[in-house]
Amino acid sequence: MPTLERVYVGERDWQARMAEHERRVDELVGGHLRRRQTGEAHPVEDFLFTYYSHRPSQLRRWHPGFGRILTGDAPHASWRGYVRTSDGITVDPGLLTRRAASITWVRDLLAATASRPAYAGCFGLHEWAMVYRTRPGEVRHESWPLRLGHDGTDAVVESHKIRCSHFDAFRFFTEPARPRNAVTPTRERQPQLEQPGCLHANMDLYKHSYKLTPLVPSELVADAFTLAREIRELDMRASPYDLRDLGYEPIRIETREGKAAYVDAQLAFAERAAALRTRLLAEIDSWSEQTWHVSAHHVAH
Repeated sequence: MPTLERVYVGERDWQARMAEHERRVDELVGGHLRRRQTGEAHPVEDFLFTYYSHRPSQLRRWHPGFGRILTGDAPHASWRGYVRTSDGITVDPGLLTRRAASITWVRDLLAATASRPAYAGCFGLHEWAMVYRTRPGEVRHESWPLRLGHDGTDAVVESHKIRCSHFDAFRFFTEPARPRNAVTPTRERQPQLEQPGCLHANMDLYKHSYKLTPLVPSELVADAFTLAREIRELDMRASPYDLRDLGYEPIRIETREGKAAYVDAQLAFAERAAALRTRLLAEIDSWSEQTWHVSAHHVAH
């Protein structure tokens, strides 16, 4: 049986990588943690911690990824999902079996998404559909005004064809907006509908990577978080909300110029997301109990 060459990470190396990762995450989440202490809310920067379940403390914890062996006195020895072997400390290969269903689902979704061309004709209308035919008191981000008011927002929705393929965006549509969508996304149909131009599908690379922790290297998770954070800014700049007081100039997708600007940004993000999707797929494809294993006699008891 062929075996994957083991990758040893020396103590000085993993200490440096851990410190750099913690520094990077501290910069990314500092504003959110300060606002959390004062009870403030930010519709752009806080989104990744309200929409997704990964806590800042979890994001800050550094993992080398599956198949890497930490030498020296690594704290991972006491962390869930790790085992100590005669060579060092490493992610427990048993996770591949225990989490096989999740790994397979994520891999199939990523591969199916990557196989399709990017669709760039949605213009961020999912955010508009989430407030369609609402009135004051019913809007998700009630603290921020609608640029065109309620009637103007409704008119934009009614003058466009909406084609949102992402279930976790579609499920927040208002009831009157749902029949206006060209497709009806469901969780079951997600692998058939997801496409690489979708902002939410590309933000979800963060979710897919952190849900596979500690198998995924933390550098990849942090890269996905950074991309998702930037995508969220585009998402809200193209939304019906007026966020200029927060420093976000609107992308007026109701105009020809706004549509063009949105598509340019969307396709640039799709290109970056494609590279991340490829990296995550490569990681997953390297996890196989047929190519890498820690035999029972190697595990320290």
